[in-house]
Amino acid sequence: MIIDELRVPIVLAPMAGGPSTPELTVAVTEAGGFGILAAGYLSATEVAARIATTRAATDAAFGVNLFVPGPATPPARFADYLAEIGADHDLGAPRYDTDDWAAELDLLVESPVAVVTCTFGCPARAEIARLHAVGSEVWVTVTSVAEALIAVDAGADVLIAQGSEAGGHRATFTDRVTDDAVDPLGLLALLQLLDAAVDLPIVATGGITTGAGIAAALAAGAAAVQLGTVFLRCPEAGTNPVHRDAVGTSEPTMLTRAFTGRRARGVRNGFMVEHSANAPVAYPEIHYATAPLRARARAAGNRDDVNLWAGQTQALTPELPAGDLVRTLAADTKTALDKALSRRIQPC
Repeated sequence: MIIDELRVPIVLAPMAGGPSTPELTVAVTEAGGFGILAAGYLSATEVAARIATTRAATDAAFGVNLFVPGPATPPARFADYLAEIGADHDLGAPRYDTDDWAAELDLLVESPVAVVTCTFGCPARAEIARLHAVGSEVWVTVTSVAEALIAVDAGADVLIAQGSEAGGHRATFTDRVTDDAVDPLGLLALLQLLDAAVDLPIVATGGITTGAGIAAALAAGAAAVQLGTVFLRCPEAGTNPVHRDAVGTSEPTMLTRAFTGRRARGVRNGFMVEHSANAPVAYPEIHYATAPLRARARAAGNRDDVNLWAGQTQALTPELPAGDLVRTLAADTKTALDKALSRRIQPC
């Protein structure tokens, strides 16, 4: 299994929408971690090109992340919200798509990669079997024990445990307003629950930006960690300048559906504060409706109207080349583990 072969137990999170690049994937992989390319928001043709670029730059194994499509949202559910935000912004047309799911799945069967990771749901057993047949492992992102059991039953090889601290979209299989009344599980709680409930390797993700954080996840039972926010300021990342400048600041993060219609965590800004209360569950329709306003804001350097996805510990994000960052985190993790082991625990 790939996770057992890593020199460094660090997996690059698939940060769709810009930050994910072949260069970042290669840099993390060449430093001993495991790089994952984001296929989200890209056509199968674009994904194929990125896979080819990555293969040309490294002989090492890497992975590709897919968004599992959900159901379309009836327009009546988001009409009032579009009227609200459209009063001050020019919007695009809301639309539904499957993120080219079928074509991307076909691509990864025809041109296999070592690992296919999935977000927003679990592929069907038959779809996972197709990937297994060409030698790919399937890692499914989960946020609860219930989701983990679904993934185990479908044939997943590894679970990616996403705590509520994580930046970007919540990976929940379904996004429901009723869930807002329930506190989402933090990473440490989720790891303990999964460790007791399932017998698969677990990759921990959410709010980890330091060696001490990695050490804590490993001590709690994770086989590796998946990091995203900590790589946003690396020169190899395709992070847009407005987003790059917002990360590493003291501004807190918050969860919102305001930009995309699905709960996601980002650095707090004016649009989130003003519109989160009324934002509906309507992904990807709202994502496409707000795309033009976000693009204009990025071009103008306007931080208030851009989705600044980042985890809760974004203030600790350094500005280093990705390879140096992986090596630094690996050394700091070893130091933290050694320090923890050196503490004497007296028997009761």
